[in-house]
Amino acid sequence: MKRERFFIVFVVICIVLVSLHLLQRLLMPKYVSVVAEGSLIEEYYGEKGNHDVIFVGDCEVYESFSPITLWEEYGITSYIRGSAQQLIWQSYYLLEETLKYEKPEIVVFNVLAMKYDEPQKEAYNRLALDGMKMSFSKLKSIKASMLEDENLIDYLFPLLRYHSRWSELTKEDFQYMYKEKDKMFHNGYYMRADVKPVGSIPVGKKLPDYRLGVRAYYYLDGIVNLCKENNIELILIKAPSLYPYWYDEWETQMVQYAEKHDLQYINFLKLIEEVGIDFDEDTYDAGLHLNVSGAEKLSVYFGKILSENYQIKDRRDDKVLSEIWQEKVDFYYKVKENQYREIEKYGRLKTVGTQAP
Repeated sequence: MKRERFFIVFVVICIVLVSLHLLQRLLMPKYVSVVAEGSLIEEYYGEKGNHDVIFVGDCEVYESFSPITLWEEYGITSYIRGSAQQLIWQSYYLLEETLKYEKPEIVVFNVLAMKYDEPQKEAYNRLALDGMKMSFSKLKSIKASMLEDENLIDYLFPLLRYHSRWSELTKEDFQYMYKEKDKMFHNGYYMRADVKPVGSIPVGKKLPDYRLGVRAYYYLDGIVNLCKENNIELILIKAPSLYPYWYDEWETQMVQYAEKHDLQYINFLKLIEEVGIDFDEDTYDAGLHLNVSGAEKLSVYFGKILSENYQIKDRRDDKVLSEIWQEKVDFYYKVKENQYREIEKYGRLKTVGTQAP
């Protein structure tokens, strides 16, 4: 009798756990046609092999550099571990996690994140954290990122957060409960081929304090130390986005920091003409992000620095790598051609996920 009761209880518990698991898989956002950026982080885990260069950072990274262009022009293998408004502690823990999978020769970090010294929005946290595989790096990143009204358990068991999504469910939620998503990005690069010229150059509002935060510096120090411990060159950059506004006072602090730690710091805002960026043609949202033509120009310029100053090896003679990257190249140009075709037909892109809130 006891054995039968135990068996019944066991079966009930199993049914409950399986049901909760299925509900969680169904109700979690799929980040496919809506806020596609939410799939950037998880797509990395399908990669094979090491990369010469790893980028970490926010949209100024994953929309400014094309790994396909770096490969085609210089034979450099690279991946962008970016997410929308990626905070510096999220970059740190993503890099910490990445180094468990591979050891690149160079890490590139975009310094715009230094402007944030506290967690900002749950929506952006989710785009950076939901796609990470469970690990101590993810747990630490969650704890560092949570706002006061957020709970760790909601990240560990997303069903608790998304249980009310019933009214928002679409066909995609059922389609991708277990099915692997189609590839959407290009080694972490988020392509946009549409064009919206810059109307006016933004002017920065006066700030009460221009000092970058203690917490931001703490994690920047952490990125520096991670790279030193793993014998990796670290390059700090500021992407050539016209806004959010980059203040001269912030620039001075970054220049001083780079000099103190013997790092190369490149502010591409100062090199716009040299790179060849034309903000009448090379942005899809009036200077906030580069489109694909702008990203390709910047990648050609930056690739030359990586190749000549850091002697990153040209790997195009590697037969195995060339086959892998040829598939990536083919996919890249297929997406690019489809986007241009959509723009010509509809006057806009229809298949690109909505930008993050």
